[in-house]
Amino acid sequence: MLIKPQQAEALVKAPPPTLRALLLYGPDAGLVRERAKGARTAVLGAADDPFRLTELTGGDLKEDPTRLFDEAAALSFTGGRRVVALRDLADSQVRLVQEFLAALPGEALVVVEAGDLPKRAALVKAFEAAGPEAAVIACYRDEARDVGRVVEESLRAAGLSASPDAAAYLAANLGGDRQLTRRELDKLVLYMGEGAKRRVELEDARAMIGDSAALSLDDLALAVGSGDLAGADRALTRSLQEGVTAVGLLRAVSRHFQRLHLAVGLASESGDAEAAMKKLRPPVFWKQAAAFKAQMRLWPPRALGSALDRLMAAEADCKRTGFPDEALSGRLLLELAALAAARRERRPAR
Repeated sequence: MLIKPQQAEALVKAPPPTLRALLLYGPDAGLVRERAKGARTAVLGAADDPFRLTELTGGDLKEDPTRLFDEAAALSFTGGRRVVALRDLADSQVRLVQEFLAALPGEALVVVEAGDLPKRAALVKAFEAAGPEAAVIACYRDEARDVGRVVEESLRAAGLSASPDAAAYLAANLGGDRQLTRRELDKLVLYMGEGAKRRVELEDARAMIGDSAALSLDDLALAVGSGDLAGADRALTRSLQEGVTAVGLLRAVSRHFQRLHLAVGLASESGDAEAAMKKLRPPVFWKQAAAFKAQMRLWPPRALGSALDRLMAAEADCKRTGFPDEALSGRLLLELAALAAARRERRPAR
C-alpha cells in the first residue's frame, strides 16, 4: 500500500494495529530515520523496552534468513505490541521480504529503513503489492513549504516565533536533510536562550544558520550568477564535500535565479533596482547587495528564463537512476557561470 505524502505524518504518529510492515525509503536519510523513530515511539512509547524491540540489519538476515520471521512472531514478556526495526535492507533481498509479507507471522510492527531506492525498485513494489497490512512511504527532501512547517513547529515548541524575513531565510537555507534541519534549529533555540526575546529575527537566523552548508550554496549561486568560474568551481567542490546533493546544488542556484528574475521584473516596472531588491523576501543580504545588483544588469529576463528551464531539466535528470548526478549538475552550473562571464565581457564598461 502506497502512502501519499500528505498522509505520511499521520500514519507514522499513529500506525493502526492492522499495519504489520512499514517501508521507509528515499534520498532524505534524516527523514527516513525520523519517521522510523516516530513509528517505533508510537508503538513502544518514549522508552525503548528491550523486551518489545528488536533491531536487525540486512546483514543479520543474510546470515539467518529465518530471524525476521522469528522476531516478528515473538511475544513480549512485559505485554504490549513489539517492534522489529530493520535497517540497511538491500533491494537484492526482496525474495525474503516477499515471503515474509505473504506470511506476516505474529503481531509485531516491522519498520524497514531502506536507502535511496528508485520508485520501481523490487523492494518498493513488494510492499506496494502486499495489501493494506504493509505500507510504503517515500521520504524526499523537504520543499520550502515543508521546511517552513518544520521551522514553525520547532520554534513553537520552544516558545519562539520567527519574523517573516527570518522564516523565509530559514525555509530557503534548510531542508537538505530533515535531521540536519532539526539540529540547526536546536542550535538556534539554544542561541535565543531563555531571555525575554522570543521572536527570531533575520540577524539571529543568519548568525546561527549562515555558518553551515548554506553559506557554501550562497557562494555558489553568487559565483554562477556573476560569471566567476574559479569561485563557482571552489564553492561547488566545497558544497559536495559538505554533503550537499546534486539536486540541492541545482535548487540553490534555481532559487537565486528566481529571485533575480523577480527583481529584474520589479525593476523594469519601477526603474529602481535597489527598491526592487528591497521587496524580495528574505531581503538581499547587505554584503551581497552589490553583486546581486550587478547580476540584475547582467541577466535579462529571457536569459534568466532559459537558465531556470535548464536547471529544472537537470534536476529531473539527476533523479533518474543511473545518471551521474554530481557530474551533470556541476557541468551545468559551470556552463551557466561561463555564460555569465561571456555576457559580462560583452557589456560596455561603465
